[in-house]
Order: sequence, then structure tokens, then C-alpha cells
Amino acid sequence: MHRKACLIFNPVAGSGNSDQELERIKELLSSQFELDIQFTTKEVGAYKLTEEALNKEDFEIVIAAGGDGTLSETAKALGETTIPLGVIPRGTANAFASALGIPDTLDQACETILSGKHRRIDIGKCNGKLMTLLAGIGFEAETVENASREAKQRWGALAYLVSGIQQLRELELFEAEIETDDKIIRVSAGALTVANAAPPTSILAQGPAGILYDDGLLDITIISSNTWASAIAASYHLLQTGLRGDAVKRDDIGYLRTKQVKITTNPPQKIVLDGEIIGNTPLEMECIPGGLTVIVPMLPAEKISEKLEGLPNLEVEEKSCLEG
Repeated sequence: MHRKACLIFNPVAGSGNSDQELERIKELLSSQFELDIQFTTKEVGAYKLTEEALNKEDFEIVIAAGGDGTLSETAKALGETTIPLGVIPRGTANAFASALGIPDTLDQACETILSGKHRRIDIGKCNGKLMTLLAGIGFEAETVENASREAKQRWGALAYLVSGIQQLRELELFEAEIETDDKIIRVSAGALTVANAAPPTSILAQGPAGILYDDGLLDITIISSNTWASAIAASYHLLQTGLRGDAVKRDDIGYLRTKQVKITTNPPQKIVLDGEIIGNTPLEMECIPGGLTVIVPMLPAEKISEKLEGLPNLEVEEKSCLEG
């Protein structure tokens, strides 16, 4: 018996032939699923389509086929429900799929949906909004905002690199206060990233040794490079350690893990949440353990650690266990 599935399909995602890709998806999934296909438009996005689908039909699974925006919006609509998410990445960066170890080829992604395992993964709640991947403050937010849609369509993920290099020339430190479960950290920073899940290519999140999507914790990376040259060196170091799964060792990069965090900055900084600018600091975030079910091929290896020493103007205030 075929299972009922809703397919949220973004026809303008990626650079391939969307008609051919949709036919291939239907061909690959038809052996197990009866597909109800919903197309995203400029007016109606994946979040609204998913909500409407859940309200009108009893679907056993929702499948998202598109870029990170489509996948993230579908995931947020499924957050704190028991309906599993199937992922078919067809976008520019495909960071969500990469973070979860889901293949980025259409055939393999469909095979994962057919034969993969259901995993409960964490999601975050940032300033009242659900988050699947990460929130960036400072440098990353400016980089995302300045990477135009035209550049992303033309150059793909390289558009972020070009925007990032341009931003490095205007890099300025800001004062940040980071309040976690057990401490208050005051530090000068150029970029702060709070990650629930992130692939190695999301380099500004790669302070810790491995970012786990089901450990009930948020991963915070603090970058305090104060010159163009040191920022370039720090970015390269983060890329290399991220690809190896190692923790960073530079004095201008720190990291820690926590269940919840509040970040204030002086002056206020822009916040990018899962690739979209949502406003300015302060930021308040908590981890929602097991808040989303996703079909994945495997789990990442566990690596947990913390490093703060060496950051400029660092102050760490331990909080009493009696504090709320």
C-alpha cells in the first residue's frame, strides 16, 4: 500500500531543469508514495504550503525539494510535530542537507527517503522563531545580506565567498555579552555564530570539534580577529579544522556549548537566522531537543569541548547554581 506524502517543490531552485527533476522525483518515489505536489511561488512559500497541507490531509511524510530556504521553511512548519521530513536538496549551498549527511544528488536523496532512518533532531528557537541551522551576528549577517540573489544564481556558493571578502575589508569588533546556563562572558568580537547544525562549509560555526544535531545543545563560536589579515587566517583555519572535524586552536577564536543563550551587543548588530535577516540584537535562543523528525542516512560522531582562553578583553563570570 502506498503512503500519502506531500511534496513541497520549489520550481526555481538551483540551476537544473526543474520539470525534468520533478519527473525524476516522481519516478523514484512512486513505488512507495502517493504524492500530493505543492509548488512554491513568490506569494506562497514552503512554510504556508506545509501548514495548509497538514491542516487538510493526513500525510505520513512531507518532502521538501528545493534550496535551503525551502527546506528550512518546511522544517519549521513541521517543528514540534511527529510528521517526518524528507529532504531533496536542489539549491545553492544545500547546507541543511549537508549538515545532516543527506546526499546532494537527486537519486541518492530520494533513496535516503525510501530507505533511510527516522531521526529526532534538535531545533532552536531564536527570538521566538524556529531555527534549523544557525544564527549569525555581525560579520556573517552582513555577508548574507550583501550576497544578492543574482550573484547566488550566477556563482552559487561562491557568491557568499565574494561577499565575505568584501565584508572583511570593513571588519570592526563590537562588545558582546554572552549569558549561558552557567556563566556570563564579556568579550570583543567580530562575529558570533550560534549553531544547532552546520556543515563544514559554514565556516564561522566551526569552532568546536563537530557540531551535533541531536545533543540537546547549541554550539557558539566567537571570532575576535581585529585585522583583515588575521580574519583571513582565522577563516582559513576554521575551514581546515571544520573539514577535519577538529577543534580550533587560534587565540582569536573561542567556542562553547550551552542549552540556552542570551547575547547583547554594543553597538547593536544584525542577526541572520537560517539565511534570512530577522533584525538586530539582542538575541535569545534555546535548544528544543528532538523537536523535528528527519529521514537521514546516518548520525555524526560525537565530539564535545570548550575553549575561551586567548580572546581579547575576555571576562567570564561564573553563575551561581541557585540563579534562575
